[in-house]
Amino acid sequence: MFGVMAVVLAAGKSTRMKSDIPKVLHPVCGRPMIEYVLDSARSAGADRIVVVVGHRADLVRSALQHHADVVFAEQTEQKGTGHAVMMSESSLAGHNGSVLILAGDTPLLKGSSLRALLDRREQTGSACVIGTANTVNNEGLGRVVRDADGRFECIVEQKDATAEQQRITEINTGCYAFSAPLLLQSLRSLRPNNSQSEYYLTDCPRILMDNGHSVDAACTLTLEEALGVNTRAQLAEVRMSIQRGIHQELMLAGVTIEDPAQTSIDFGVTIGRDTTIRPFTVIEKGTVIAEHCTVGPFAHIRQNSRIER
Repeated sequence: MFGVMAVVLAAGKSTRMKSDIPKVLHPVCGRPMIEYVLDSARSAGADRIVVVVGHRADLVRSALQHHADVVFAEQTEQKGTGHAVMMSESSLAGHNGSVLILAGDTPLLKGSSLRALLDRREQTGSACVIGTANTVNNEGLGRVVRDADGRFECIVEQKDATAEQQRITEINTGCYAFSAPLLLQSLRSLRPNNSQSEYYLTDCPRILMDNGHSVDAACTLTLEEALGVNTRAQLAEVRMSIQRGIHQELMLAGVTIEDPAQTSIDFGVTIGRDTTIRPFTVIEKGTVIAEHCTVGPFAHIRQNSRIER
């Protein structure tokens, strides 16, 4: 029996990316962006992950098939987020613990934020905890409405929000921690009662509340880590954030990077202490560089290279 499971939604097309490649497979620092989401789910405690595939499902399956803890569910028709989660029902059946619902295009998610979401559900005994973030840049985002005592009431989408609700700065991030049995129960009651004729996962918390279950909302995430990648420009922004983290980790381990802004280092590259990386250097994934080396300037170190002193 698995303690925590995760469902990662990865069925979408790359419409706004203007790409034939499934959005979740676009590389960020040498690996598909969905790989970072899988890492965050594992870091939060998930020991089995269901990836819901759809558009170019064969490519996503092929890219992730080496992960022993990943199973796949397929959404053959795009009928909304709730419908996508429905496709994972057979994988979730019999699981009595928590399940995280995550988007595969959010590579900046932190495992600590997701763990806080799970902890909140365990502490409160809620059927569902909605991960929220605070931002004044809330245009187009679902607002989290609370009552006078601060308890969660509902999620209101921008187009349906009153003028007062539009001023709310707490927004829905699309990350959820559910009781698996109650999630499946609420999914069976979902109806496509909206202009898009889609099944919305955001309707599940209200269904649970109407059935007498408690639903909570916890501001455990930042807007940066929760917002998805929909365009090439956003992909570049995410890459810069992840690249900064890679550089920082290496520098804290004793590597000198003379000009981080002019240096590209993929995820998983190993560099020994007292090695200096000079400007305009590109180091691809799988590379191992020994201690006391100098690399660059203007060097391109290709994938899986080894550099000794």
